[in-house]
Amino acid sequence: MKAEQHQIALLQGLARNDRKAIETIYKENFNLIQALVVNNNGSAEDAKDIFQEAMIVLYQKVQSGSFELNCQLKTFVYSVCRRLWLKRLMQQSKYSLHENTEDFVLVDEEMEEHEKRDNEFTVMEKAMGSLGEPCKSLLEAFYLQKKNMQEIAGTFGYTNAENAKTQKYKCLMRLKKIFFTQYKNVTP
Repeated sequence: MKAEQHQIALLQGLARNDRKAIETIYKENFNLIQALVVNNNGSAEDAKDIFQEAMIVLYQKVQSGSFELNCQLKTFVYSVCRRLWLKRLMQQSKYSLHENTEDFVLVDEEMEEHEKRDNEFTVMEKAMGSLGEPCKSLLEAFYLQKKNMQEIAGTFGYTNAENAKTQKYKCLMRLKKIFFTQYKNVTP
């Protein structure tokens, strides 16, 4: 299926509340949005909220019957999420933004960079999947859930924070080795 037909099928599926279409839109876009939010003072939970809000915006637009997609679906979702995230940051006073400044940022250029990062996240996701337990959970606890080493020691049964830190370091080295091995295989 061509990319344009694929996008039309996804939008039609979304308009019908088709679960498979919604899941596909999520799978094809969420990592990019998570990277956007996490790299800009947000958390994984914030990314989920923003993505959900963008899906509601997209759903309402396709339900209106007059919506025309003039770019890639990924670009549209990214643009909506970016605006929603900037708005939330402004509300939280974490980001000072003059009115309409975001309009000056070229979304296409930013998209190219983010697509590259999205590919890297995909490789990282595969590397995390290959890492095994307890390393996977330990690294997620530290980097995604932002737990400190004392909490991690308690959760994973290490005698103290130093032992947990040593284990985290070993897990991180293993992850780096797996990541770069897989990364070399997917990049030209």
